[in-house]
Order: sequence, then structure tokens, then C-alpha cells
Amino acid sequence: MHKNKLNHKLNSKLDAVSVALKKSIKNLDSYTHVRGESLYVDDVNVRQGTFHAVVFDSPKAHGKIKSIDYSKAEALEGVERIFTYKDVPGENEIGGIIKDEPLFAEHEVHFWGMPIALIVAESEFIARKARGLIEIDIEELPVITTAKQAKAKGSFINAPRSFSLGDVENAFKDCEYVFEGETFSNGQEHLYIEAQGAYAEPLENGTIKITSSTQGPTAVQKTVANVLGVAMHKIEVDVTRLGGGFGGKEDQATPWAVMAALATYHLNQSVKLILNRHDDLRMTGKRHPYESSYKIGLSKDLKILAYEAEFLQNSGAAADLSPAIAERTLFHATNSYFIPNVKTTVISCKTNLPPNTAFRGFGGPQGMFVIESAIAKAASEIGVSSREIQEANLLDENDTFSYGQIAKKVEAKNTWDSAKAIFNSEALEKEVEDFNKNNSSFKKGIAFMPITFGISFTNTPMNHARALVHIYLDGSVGISTAAVEMGQGVNTKMMQIAAQVFSIPIEKIKIETTNTTRVANTSPSAASSTADLNGKATLMACNSLLERIKKVASDDLNTSEDSITLKDESVYVNNKKTELSWTELISKTMLQRVALTENAHYATPEIHFDKTKEKGHPFAYHVYGTAITTVTVDCTRGIYEFDSVKIVHDYGKSMSEGIDLGQVEGALAQGIGWMTMEEIAYNDEGKLLSNALSTYKIPDIFSVPKEVEVIPVETEGNDMAILKSKAVGEPPLMYGIGAYFAIQNAIKAFNPNYDLKFHAPMTPEKVLMGLYKN
Repeated sequence: MHKNKLNHKLNSKLDAVSVALKKSIKNLDSYTHVRGESLYVDDVNVRQGTFHAVVFDSPKAHGKIKSIDYSKAEALEGVERIFTYKDVPGENEIGGIIKDEPLFAEHEVHFWGMPIALIVAESEFIARKARGLIEIDIEELPVITTAKQAKAKGSFINAPRSFSLGDVENAFKDCEYVFEGETFSNGQEHLYIEAQGAYAEPLENGTIKITSSTQGPTAVQKTVANVLGVAMHKIEVDVTRLGGGFGGKEDQATPWAVMAALATYHLNQSVKLILNRHDDLRMTGKRHPYESSYKIGLSKDLKILAYEAEFLQNSGAAADLSPAIAERTLFHATNSYFIPNVKTTVISCKTNLPPNTAFRGFGGPQGMFVIESAIAKAASEIGVSSREIQEANLLDENDTFSYGQIAKKVEAKNTWDSAKAIFNSEALEKEVEDFNKNNSSFKKGIAFMPITFGISFTNTPMNHARALVHIYLDGSVGISTAAVEMGQGVNTKMMQIAAQVFSIPIEKIKIETTNTTRVANTSPSAASSTADLNGKATLMACNSLLERIKKVASDDLNTSEDSITLKDESVYVNNKKTELSWTELISKTMLQRVALTENAHYATPEIHFDKTKEKGHPFAYHVYGTAITTVTVDCTRGIYEFDSVKIVHDYGKSMSEGIDLGQVEGALAQGIGWMTMEEIAYNDEGKLLSNALSTYKIPDIFSVPKEVEVIPVETEGNDMAILKSKAVGEPPLMYGIGAYFAIQNAIKAFNPNYDLKFHAPMTPEKVLMGLYKN
């Protein structure tokens, strides 16, 4: 069967059944979470004799290692062994996209916090004490901390990439208005509740099992095998769940698992490595800071005719996932707007910071911030509201993205118009205007933020998944997929699919841990594609099983397969209940030696992208939405409070409305944090200054909006999404960008001479300066 027809069949078959479960289903992990019973890496029952490990890392950002004296540390009672690059039996390399990142530093260090050695001891306390006894002498070399510095020095990760559409150079000549400017968006700390960590234990025949806090079990398996110089089948990686990931455990969970496995390989004993918060903050990468420039040209009627942007990505000391993140910046550089002439270029700049990495949105937010800044600049200079320019340029059906994909099932105008109507945007704007007329010490600002976000891994070969489904003799069901549960509710959605197909209670279904021996060669849980890819595979497996057991039922009841349906653990013929129950049917199926196990593979159809031409159809579909943010600024102190964020969001046909709403609200808060208060700071020597929760602030209950209202847009959904339920992990984060511009508008209301700045985050200090700077 053609894949498109298969997708349609798999989705439409269950539409009616799914409606009833949408509203009632809850995140099934919540019960164990609130009772403190959910298991994480640090909860693993360790073997007797397990060693504990601590990483010794560089105290300088760049330099040559002249000498290291481990003697005092090695002599400390309880220290078992200290491992360095010399103890690596395979390749001292953990780079995924580009082979440029050693597991342990050899002769040079390239960032403050770069791992140099692993101290293994009887306890973590002893290992940490030993770390303080190591003496190192480093000949310091020049340090690069910003992307602009790196560009000036010619320090790059790889070659620049550009997307283009139309003829930008000539288009600017025809523009009534042309404006240029610069932007900066800072990094962002993932601050997952569960820090990075892994537990490695030796099994028989040289096999090592690793319990890892990773979004990418196969990446861990592959890298461990490479470093140890063994085949991948000798390495088993198991993940129960993560205490948060946000992209920070897609690639950067790998080194800690590799280190633990290396120690186990040599010692033939279990080794546990859990970073504490300070080590995690210092040694791991963040969201990429971007220093960008733009040029935007508009017609007299506010149509954007031309747009050009250069993005300088601060990649850190090694590639990590930077090239892929840079690519997604280009994919989202025009956000929700159709611009006929576009040229965007991204340059991944090599600096002496920890390698920056995936973060929710994966480069998309950085690109969107620049186009929204360009629109705000143009609006201010022309003397109109940003909303007017935004509204005049929204995507429409069959518009072309700069990467060649034709926009289909476009909901940009639908969400925009719905938001205006549902929330009475004219009244909101009038309320802001009236408030500002009648108040001098406080000013309000309002901003619209449309989003358009593509769903798929932009590296086409990664868009696949498998599911292994067992129906046990008693009628209970076990499901294994590559999906890693990290708070997004994907386990619940997988169980929901099986419950709908088999029409059995969700209590009869178990999601197994994510394990490389059951489901191999997997893509990470990332790109907002986890539920789609693994859900489609689960759906295929369950439907294959359903067809088999329906054949057994039809034979037993002497009727046609088409007349058989399953409902509430019973078999129905022509919608009439029979005496044959679900459990009895499974027993009969087993007795007839019909397989009750199915392994299904799903690969997203239609998508493709040619990097030699920078054109293609990389996304299965897009998610749309519009947010209206209102803020009140205290013009005496520079502090602000978000009155409301009102959102019309494109869920498609949501499978689990409660889970999806939670994702929108959480992503919004994280986006607002990135835009307003989460300020990463390094000094000129490359040392992290925002190295604790006293110096790095994230949104708490007092800083989130007083009111968040989310309304689903009326839509038919998309067959490429699992049960037409669109991805929801990343897209809502971009609503937070509206917070920045709402604050700017409030500042402008107080200080008409304020020259718009596009330097995020918009902290209270920056607000105060803007309020009183002429």
C-alpha cells in the first residue's frame, strides 16, 4: 500500500474512537511524579562495590597543558583510578556531526570546563576531594568568547550556508522603505531538574549496560562503542525517563555515559557518574547566542518585498549539533511571513565556550527574533504598529518558503484572525492606549506574535522510528519504542494509541523502558517529532496485530472479518456484542499459533531536501499560531508584569488536550524566560559567571503571566501527524518572543525618544536604561 494511503487509513480508522478519549486522558506519569515514585538514573539500585566518578575539568578556557600532577589525588585513600585520554582503547572522539570533540583533552584545552580526566573512587565525596588535589599548569592562549570576535579572527566550525529566493539585490531597489539593523539573542541554560548522569554496569561476555539520562540512546550506544573500540551489540543503553531534557540531553548526555562505560570497561565493576548542578552548569553547552544583522525592504502598502539577514552563531569550542541548528535557523528565518525575495546566511563561529547545543526550538527562535526585530524597526521608523506589517505579510496557501517548500494547509491567517476575533484585539489595544494616557508611572505594551514552525528532522534520514508491541496471554500489552519520556507525555500518547486500537483500558498497557536491544538504530527524541514518528510505528504495529486477531475472531464466530469490531474488551459482530471477550480472543489466537508480537517501522513519506541546492520539502507539516501579549512596566523601577498572553494555537486534532495545553504553557514560560530574564554571562577569560540559581534567574510563579488563555484553532488537522494531532513540544516557545516586543512598546510609550534596541534578554536593567535614555 502506498505510504500516503496508509497514513490516511491509519489516521481515519480511529478518528471516531479518539474523540471520546481526548478530554479524559491525563499524563499517566503524573501519579508517580507527585508521589516521588518515578525512577531516574540516580534511583537505580546499584550493585555492591559500585564506584562513583567525578570529572576533572579545565580551569582555563584556552591553553596548552604543560603538566598535570595526579600523584596526590591517586594517593588518597578510596581512590580507585584516574582515567585520561591515554586509557581510551578506541577513539578519543565524541563528535557526532563533525569529528572535532575529544572525550578527554589531550594537549590543549578549548573551554573552561572541558573534561581532562575521570576520577573513580569508593564514594563521590572521596572523588571530589581527590579532584581538589590535582595540580595542573596551563600555558594560556587567547580566548574568544563572542561570535563577532570569532568572525574577525576567521574561527569557524564549518562553511557558511545560505538560503535564497527571488532576487534580493534588485528587489531592494524597488522598495519604498529600506531599514538595516543588528540584533543579539543570548544563550539559555536548560536547567533540567535532573542533572546529567549515567550508570554503567558490566554484564557477561564483555557487554556493558548503561542506564543513561539521554534523549538519544542510539547516539550513546554508537559513541561508547567507538570510544571503547567494540561492536555496538556489546553496548546496551536503557532509559526509563528523563527529569527534563529540552534538547540539552540530545547530544550532551553522551560524554558522561561514555566516561562511566570507559571506567567499567577497565575495572569490570559498576560505575556511577552524576554531575552536580555546578558541574553541569559549567561543563555543558547552552542555547546558542546569535549576533545577527538584517536589511528589510517594504513597499508603500507595507508588503515586505526583500529581506536579507546574516546570523552569527556562537557555536562554542566544538560543532556538537551546531550545523543542524544553524540550518533550522535558515528554515525559520522568515517566520510566518511570505517574502518573495530572501537571502539568509548563517555562520557557525568557533569560540572558547562549552560547545553550545540543542535547545527547544533548535535555532528557530533565534531566526524568528531577527525578522520580528526587523519588522519592529520598520514599523517604528515608518510610524505604524508592528501588527500592521505582520498582518499584511502573513503566509497564504501555496506561498513558497525560501527553501523551496510550498506552504500547504496554512493556518497563519486563520490563527491570526481567530485571535483578533476571539480576544477582541481592538478592545485590548484600546485598553492599552487608554491606560497609557491616564498613567505616568506605569505603562502598558501589547505585541502580536505569529508562529510558523516546521515539523520533522531537517536531516531527512533521521525521520523514521520503530515499535515493538507484545500482546500477552492475559490480554495485557507491552510497547517498546525509541521515544524517551522527558515530561512531554509521549508515553501516555503511545498507550492511548494502543488502547484505542484494541479498545482496552489503558491500565492494561505498559510502556517499556527505551532500550537499544529492543528497538535499535533510532533517532533521538527531539525535533518535536517523537510522538509522530513513534506513534505512527506503534499504530502500524497495533493495526497489524488487530488484523490478525480479527481473523481468528471471524473464524471462531463464523462471520466475515469486516463485521468484527472490538469495543470495551469485547468482540462485536455487526455492532452486536458477542460472548467472546478480549482475553478469550487472545487465548484463542495464541492456541492457533498466531503471532501476538509485531515490529513495525515508520518512515515519514514525501519529505526530502537537497543540501547542494538548498531546496526541497523538508517538513511533514507546519504548526501555526498567534499570541497576543500584554505587559505593564513599572517606569520607576524598570520591572514588569505580564498581564496576559492570549493564544490561538494549531493543535490539529489534539489526542490529549490536557497534555498539549501543558506543553503550550510550559513552552511559553520558557520562551518568556529566554527573552526577558535568563541571562548567560561569561567573563573575558571564558569563565561562566551565571553559575548558580542566585546569578541565573528563570521564571517562577511570580514572573509568569497572570493570565494565559489558549484556544485551539478550528482545523481539519494533518494526516502526517499522529491521529492528526500535531506536534506541540517546540512551537509554543516562540510565543515568548512577543514578550520582548510588548516590553519595548511599553518603554516607547513612556519615552518617545527611545531608540529601539534588539538585545535580548530584556532584563529590568535594560528596561530602566531604555526608559530614561534619550
